Amino acid sequence: MDTEQPEDVLYKLKALADESRLTLLRLLTESEHSVGDLAQRINLGEPTVSHHLTRLREAGLVTLRMAGNQRFYRLNASGLANFKQLVADIEHFPPTSEPVVEDDAWIAALGWDAEDQQILRAHTHGRKLTNIPAKQKKLIVVLRWLATLFQPDRLYTEAEVNTILKSVYAEDYVSLRRDLVDCGYLRRERGGGKYWLAPADQEVANG
Repeated sequence: MDTEQPEDVLYKLKALADESRLTLLRLLTESEHSVGDLAQRINLGEPTVSHHLTRLREAGLVTLRMAGNQRFYRLNASGLANFKQLVADIEHFPPTSEPVVEDDAWIAALGWDAEDQQILRAHTHGRKLTNIPAKQKKLIVVLRWLATLFQPDRLYTEAEVNTILKSVYAEDYVSLRRDLVDCGYLRRERGGGKYWLAPADQEVANG
């Protein structure tokens, strides 16, 4: 049993423990909506709606698509399915976690600080991602690691990007690809034909 599961389900439950966020999630099950459209539908200000949507996105329940200066949100079907499975298995969560011994020398070789290394250890096994972190801070660490799988000054097709991400997490590589672009680790040409690694000093991790 994944020792991160109790933490994940608790984080998702907190994200849903709000009437407005539940309403937004219901609306997004119908179709994709812009922030402005959602604000009109539930009669709230756009900043407030953006805050609620950020909480839902951090919980892995919705995804973000940028179109110019507009933000469009839609339901993350796989994330919702994962949440339902977590709830279905809630009675089987272990009371304590047992230490797992594995070869994580590759994590130490990254030269990152101790906190970031610990986050990677909690979400990887054998150089593969075990689950996508629900919290944005942890997700950023995972995305930084995924960015190291790409070579600088090289163009990748979307299929090539998918192949690389599938090699570490086949369950939801599409969300990882979007997050890498949204958080500035990968750049994408207009139309999405080619991708490339962003220069390190241009990475922008939005929280």
